[in-house]
Parts: sequence; structure tokens; C-alpha cells
Amino acid sequence: MRDTQPGGITRPDERRVVVTRLLDAPRELVWRAWTETEHLGRWWYPAGWSVGDTTIELRAGGAFHHVVRSPDGVAYRCSATFREVVRPERIFYEGTLDDRNAGGAGMPPGAEVIVTFAEEDGRTRLTVETRFKTVEAASAADATGYATHWARGLVQLADYLRAEGR
Repeated sequence: MRDTQPGGITRPDERRVVVTRLLDAPRELVWRAWTETEHLGRWWYPAGWSVGDTTIELRAGGAFHHVVRSPDGVAYRCSATFREVVRPERIFYEGTLDDRNAGGAGMPPGAEVIVTFAEEDGRTRLTVETRFKTVEAASAADATGYATHWARGLVQLADYLRAEGR
């Protein structure tokens, strides 16, 4: 499997950030890597970070929780509520809980995140659109490197899919 292109980051306006990547894997496999706990912890976080308990109730109204630990040992509880799940096309969630990190480890507090999985000739165009409630919340997430972290995360996802032979 080849890495077809780096993640693209766009800012449609001051409250939104969109990160896109074309993955050389079928949509169903990308969906599973995104939604199954045994896969998620192997690509979601940067090197040096560890992932604790992860639970995913993949349904509207269901919860998505995990605990991540930074290289310096700080634990962050990350949580979101699924607002919409359309398998294998779209996930819409809203970040909740731990607001010590405005980027929320991919689940910014109070932000809406829409993830789309578009099939393109056997590959998958993955798009992560984040809608912050305020310009200040978006600026705070920017200060954490939120968009760059997502772009790197999608590189890690591409690498994981390639290493798994998917």
C-alpha cells in the first residue's frame, strides 16, 4: 500500500478547520481502523504517547471515551458523544469533558467534528472537519497544534494501514 498524498489542511473560516487525506485502502477498512478499539489506539496518537482504556458506543447518542498519557506522564481524559453514525460514510461527534487541552486529543471540548469516508477507486478520501463554537475556542485549539496533529495522525493512519497490509 502506498501513501498517496500528505494531509491537506484548510481553514474555510475562523471557526472551522478541515484536514483531508487520500488513503490507499478501501473505505470499509479505513472505517474499521477508525471505529474499532483494537485499531484506534495504534495510530491516533503521536509517538511517545500511550492510550489507556478506550470505549466506543458507535451509535447516535453513544459515547467515545479514552485516556491518553503524554510523554511527561500527564493523563488526559478524552470524551465525545456521537450525534450521527452512518456506516461506512460519516461520523459526527461533539467533544466533551477534559478542557485542559483545547485540542481535546481530537475531541475538542464543545466542538463538532464530522468525519467523512469517501470511496475513490478503491481508495478512501478521509476528511475531518472541526467546527468550533467560537473563534476563541478555535484559536485556543490552534495554539495546541490541533490541525497539524490531525494531519500527522492521518499520516500515522496511512502508515498503520500499510504496515497491517490493509
